[in-house]
Amino acid sequence: MATVQGSHDVGGLRIGIVVARFNDFVTTRLLSGAREALAAAGVGDDAVDVVWVPGAFEVPAAAQRVALMRGVAAVICLGCVIRGGTPHFDYICSAAAHGVIQAASLTGVPMAFGILTTDSVEQAVERAAAGPSNKGYEAASAALEMATVFRALGARA
Repeated sequence: MATVQGSHDVGGLRIGIVVARFNDFVTTRLLSGAREALAAAGVGDDAVDVVWVPGAFEVPAAAQRVALMRGVAAVICLGCVIRGGTPHFDYICSAAAHGVIQAASLTGVPMAFGILTTDSVEQAVERAAAGPSNKGYEAASAALEMATVFRALGARA
């Protein structure tokens, strides 16, 4: 039985990050966390493409386009949707989640879901705090692991 798992060898990986501007007081913190994780893993700024979009609804389409760029090993999707008084929250969260899944499936490029879906501003800010518990940091770590898993699986084919 063969076992394949991610590695710490991130040399040569190019990473895309798609960030929603809506609720940028949170998403800029998520981006900082993602960049921190990438730097800690040895991914240089020159190997990272950051694309800003209006909101979480637009993240999947941009993520799909970024995934089609030559050499992108993974895409980190960052956004923040905070529950309001209407069902709009449910529609946007569902569309964003399904859209990222579909984009990853269509392109064959792993995508990490770092779009916060919170009940309050306080929850969002807490999840975007500095350090390894930052959801942007976690999404970047997951993206790197999946990129190295996909690379290992490709090498086995």
